[in-house]
Amino acid sequence: MRDSLVKPGLPLLDSILGQCGITLSAPQLDLLWRYHQMLRQANAELNLTRIHNFENMVLKHYVDSLIVLKFLSLPSPLIDMGSGPGLPGIPLKIACPDVRMVLAEPRGARVDFLQTVIDSLGLKEIEVYGHKLGADYPEKVAGVISRAVASIPETLDRVAGSLDPGGRMIFMKGPECDEEIEEAQTTHERSFRLTDDHAYEIPGTSHRRRLVIYERLEGEPTDRPGRRKQPVSDLEPSREITSDSNPVFRTCHDLLSGRGIRKHGQAILAGPRIIEEILEKFPDRAIGWLTGSRGTPPPSRSLEWFRFTDSLFHQLDVAGTKAPLLLVQTPEIQEWSADSHWPDGCTLFVPFQDPENVGAVIRSAAAFRVARIVLLQEAAHPFHPRSSRAAGPALFQVPLFRGPSLSDLGRQKLDVPLIALDTDGPELNDQPFPSRFGLVVGLEGPGLPDHLRGAERRRIDINPEVESLNAATAVAIALYSWSRQARTTPVI
Repeated sequence: MRDSLVKPGLPLLDSILGQCGITLSAPQLDLLWRYHQMLRQANAELNLTRIHNFENMVLKHYVDSLIVLKFLSLPSPLIDMGSGPGLPGIPLKIACPDVRMVLAEPRGARVDFLQTVIDSLGLKEIEVYGHKLGADYPEKVAGVISRAVASIPETLDRVAGSLDPGGRMIFMKGPECDEEIEEAQTTHERSFRLTDDHAYEIPGTSHRRRLVIYERLEGEPTDRPGRRKQPVSDLEPSREITSDSNPVFRTCHDLLSGRGIRKHGQAILAGPRIIEEILEKFPDRAIGWLTGSRGTPPPSRSLEWFRFTDSLFHQLDVAGTKAPLLLVQTPEIQEWSADSHWPDGCTLFVPFQDPENVGAVIRSAAAFRVARIVLLQEAAHPFHPRSSRAAGPALFQVPLFRGPSLSDLGRQKLDVPLIALDTDGPELNDQPFPSRFGLVVGLEGPGLPDHLRGAERRRIDINPEVESLNAATAVAIALYSWSRQARTTPVI
């Protein structure tokens, strides 16, 4: 979509928006450009977004926020729930200045950033609510919009008390939300009615989205045993968790699997050193402190403390650390597109099914400054307990993307070379690495599919009496070789 001769700037912003069918007036466009500049400037310190390429920021942040206006007129007042750096609330406010907007964001550093944006841009009828949106919100509103990762039923529970009958809950979701919609039809049939479900793509990309809209009814959500009504961190403070039917425990137990992590948008991290680093470097990600009955209190009063009986805590402490666990909000993992801009350096494609291997390569990728990691469909979830323990803080240091299956990778023409790590081919250091390339390795055991054996290959020279290296170890060696070569020789 982007003209490579046009530098990032207001004209290119206008051009990309126009190609996506979005038209802003000159003053509105200027406000959006100034917001973009503030977001970029603050990002290094506040970790507001993991997207850095200009075109991707425009498409995945601003177009993604504004494209909903093709499907609906915004209700007012409107709460942007979990606004983060102001998405979609700030772009929507710029495009619809008459809508009264509330940016609900509990993390202190982001609250300060949002207030600075509002003041600097001179926006009116917009405010920041520096708390999680829940039953204690002080007024009823006409609508709530969210692009957060929490499930539809969970979110409907949280907003039920904030919406008047007839009010709308607007979800900006990924394409795979049918299971959530089906669950909500059972749990919320008396309190919400599904009115719209629009499937669409972000223009110029392969990113599929769903705009799912519910109308608030008079009734209350159906109560059923074991149903998780709120994210763990939003439940009433409960220092003692004594039953395996407690919704806090049930949710935490869900987080021991990749499916549960995807469903709730949260994960459990283990290990005192890892937790200390996360709290130091990424405090905004931490939302809960989990211990046994005699566990130590959290180091920060901003963390909710959940004390479990020792038998329940033992089930959650799968690594056997016998130390407090940290509940974190996981970052959204964007979809990778072969047509998107390729950053300089190495894009690493990871198919590993063993969570420990996934965590190990994420740590290696951070150590050797890999540009991004594309997790193929076969890969274990990066925030699986075994993966997160192996990766540590590197989980938040390398941009993560979701990609195709290993069997589909490379079947379409790529703009950069794809190098396959294999047992055949030139030795790693025999040829220089390109300035931009993809590195792919096969599955543990089966290795590379046949169609990738026709790609450019590199091998690691090992003792011929040893059949092969551990997959994660092989990747670490390859990344070290590339990193060392990049520092000492010109790239091509």
